[in-house]
Amino acid sequence: MSRIAERFRQLAASGRKALVPYVVAGDPDPAATVPLLHALVAAGADVLELGVPFSDPMSEGPVIQRAHERSLARGTRLRSVLDMVREFRRDDPDTPLLLMGYANPVEHMGYAGFADAAAGAGVDGLLTVDIPPEEVARVNRELQRVGMDNIFLVAPTTPEGRLDLITREASGFIYYVSLKGVTGAGNLDVADVGSHLAAIRRHTGLPLCVGFGIKDAASAAAVAGSADGVVVGSALVDCYARAMEEGLSAEAARERVVALVAEIRSGIDAAVAA
Repeated sequence: MSRIAERFRQLAASGRKALVPYVVAGDPDPAATVPLLHALVAAGADVLELGVPFSDPMSEGPVIQRAHERSLARGTRLRSVLDMVREFRRDDPDTPLLLMGYANPVEHMGYAGFADAAAGAGVDGLLTVDIPPEEVARVNRELQRVGMDNIFLVAPTTPEGRLDLITREASGFIYYVSLKGVTGAGNLDVADVGSHLAAIRRHTGLPLCVGFGIKDAASAAAVAGSADGVVVGSALVDCYARAMEEGLSAEAARERVVALVAEIRSGIDAAVAA
């Protein structure tokens, strides 16, 4: 059983929902990433989602796009992201961690080479926005060889007839995109999210996590009732960036992000307990 599957098993057994924070590796500075990951875990994160910076992050809104640009400008590349994961694993062998990114860096390294390097560093899963399920056989073969999960996105516009294909290829969990648009955009329609999650559950027993519209404790709590986990990205990236723009130190900026994560954790837990 992968670390991701085991973590969701533990959460289900204890009646809790997963908090999955997303941050961009190397933003605002490569040296800040590993301390931030540890701080997120201490604040209540159950699974970590680490963004691999890319020059054309098509699914991202302006907040995360700028974070990718800042990270790339500081020299962050896929291999240096794996170095960060390896450093994180020295002190945390248990928290599941997945990489979210785009096909180009993975294909440039080669599927087999990536799978070996990522698994060796301690990566538990991969989410590539632009590899559709029809084209995933080769990368899935390599990920399965090293015991890594392949996380898939499902959108509000995904036809139910296509869910069979997606859920057959996915492992770890399904990431449901709560709205039409890019990260950080739009308003959350909780009833619509619930109905789509119900449709997805007819096709899979994998845990379902919701992202792309979670900004605070209230929005996280609103979806926690129907989802198995909540993904928070743009709000955290924006919080960090604003703190740095105000001239705060990396440590002080990290504390501000941690406070937001702790609020969201409390909101999720309170909603589940209600």
